[in-house]
Amino acid sequence: MLRERGRGATHNQTSSRFGLSEREADGDWLDDQEAVDGEIPRLRTTVTIQHPRTIITRNSSPDIGFTQSVNSYSGCEHGCVYCYARPTHAWHDLSPGLDFETRLFAKPDAARLLRKELAARNYRPQPIALGTNTDPYQPIERRYRLTRQILELCLETRHPVTITTKSARVCDDLDLLAELARENLVAVAISVTSLDARLSSRLEPRASTPGKRLEAIGRLAQAGIFVGVNVSPIIPAITDMFLEEIVEQAGAMGARTASWIVIRLPHEVAPLFREWLQAHFPDRADKVMGIIRAMRDGKDNDPAFFSRMKARGVWADLIRTRMRLARRRAGIAQEKPLLDISRFRPPGPEGQLALF
Repeated sequence: MLRERGRGATHNQTSSRFGLSEREADGDWLDDQEAVDGEIPRLRTTVTIQHPRTIITRNSSPDIGFTQSVNSYSGCEHGCVYCYARPTHAWHDLSPGLDFETRLFAKPDAARLLRKELAARNYRPQPIALGTNTDPYQPIERRYRLTRQILELCLETRHPVTITTKSARVCDDLDLLAELARENLVAVAISVTSLDARLSSRLEPRASTPGKRLEAIGRLAQAGIFVGVNVSPIIPAITDMFLEEIVEQAGAMGARTASWIVIRLPHEVAPLFREWLQAHFPDRADKVMGIIRAMRDGKDNDPAFFSRMKARGVWADLIRTRMRLARRRAGIAQEKPLLDISRFRPPGPEGQLALF
């Protein structure tokens, strides 16, 4: 079992889901598992440039509250061990483990492609969701600024956008977000899983600390931006004890919604999470998985439409009740952002707005 400081996964095995061959170290000096001096070298983050032909991803899932999204990055350096997007790295013949958080992909043409798609005659505006697969404000955003470019385009075209992140870096774009908010074009959700910085450093090693995320909620709210808190994912016997205090503190900071989702373990995420439990919480690993399975009809994960996002059973009912009471105590009215799609202005072919 590999455990590297600052990373979430405990191994780097390739996926066997698509019949890919397993990579094995053969003792050659190029193998990165052992340096010349006999020490395991620190993994470095690398970024590969991608040039897709389109950038909007559309979905018709009954379980998700958006119909189109943009993901400028693949893989995520935050390294959240529970991330449901990890299995997507198998498509690149890479591991959903450490490869997912160290071998990243960026799409520098994202804003240009989005401009082209928004200019199409048959385009009909609906809010574009950012952060649906990997975090739009992960550390490499500071270098590439792809999320900022997309927000600039949304402001230019008066196109509504939603953001989900667990990074205080969202405040780097406070100027743009405030302008979008004045036009009723943006809603932000910040995920807070615990209030224990040490625990968070194990769960999501390169994400912002819980305190900084709560501060970000406050800064966004003060700027007039619609902001909510996601207590997600809830991990029984690991993070669920923080639920009420997270909601209370987020409400005090100005959060207008509070939502929750129980941890999901699709495909390769389940074995990764089991290994993480054994590495960090061996005393309660069986208990945690037992509760998770109790909420998923005896399985590690439920992939079915209409039920995959909803936990069931006694444990789920308890969390649901706790969240409802926590919202009430925090004075969170659970408002629903109604973003304006009526003033969308298609961009012209050269970046100018169309006159008609």
